[in-house]
Amino acid sequence: MQAAGGMMRGFAVVAGIVLAGAWAMTGAVAQDGAARETAKDSAKGAPLKIELNRLEPAGEACRTYMLVDNGHGPALKSLKVDLFAFDTEGVAQKRLAVELGPVQEKKTVVRLFDFAGLSCPKIGRILLNDVLACEGGEASRETCLERIETATKTPAAFDR
Repeated sequence: MQAAGGMMRGFAVVAGIVLAGAWAMTGAVAQDGAARETAKDSAKGAPLKIELNRLEPAGEACRTYMLVDNGHGPALKSLKVDLFAFDTEGVAQKRLAVELGPVQEKKTVVRLFDFAGLSCPKIGRILLNDVLACEGGEASRETCLERIETATKTPAAFDR
């Protein structure tokens, strides 16, 4: 009887050790997965927020105010984007390449440019068609495009 009780206690100890090891492995796997997610997020980079903040008439043009929020990313020497302005019926009207850089690390800037020959009320949408140049740190056109998040405070849509 005593032998059976000793075996049961031994079995319980072994089972406890195995169970503790399994829990430790689960934690290690979860930490490893979290580390991979963090590395993936780092590779993608912190969001680069570009907001269509304001449209205002400027003679025969529409002056455009773009807010570039690089609050969590590395400095960019250059950020050149390809934009298309569409009218309120969705027809492409103007194409414009705009330099939004340089943008310092953890900084927000406002850049102004004009869509010549286009009145502001006729703009229904601005499309960030592509990133033409992105320089700074380990940035590339592709990684910058992946990082960009668009927003608008105007009646016109702004998207990518």
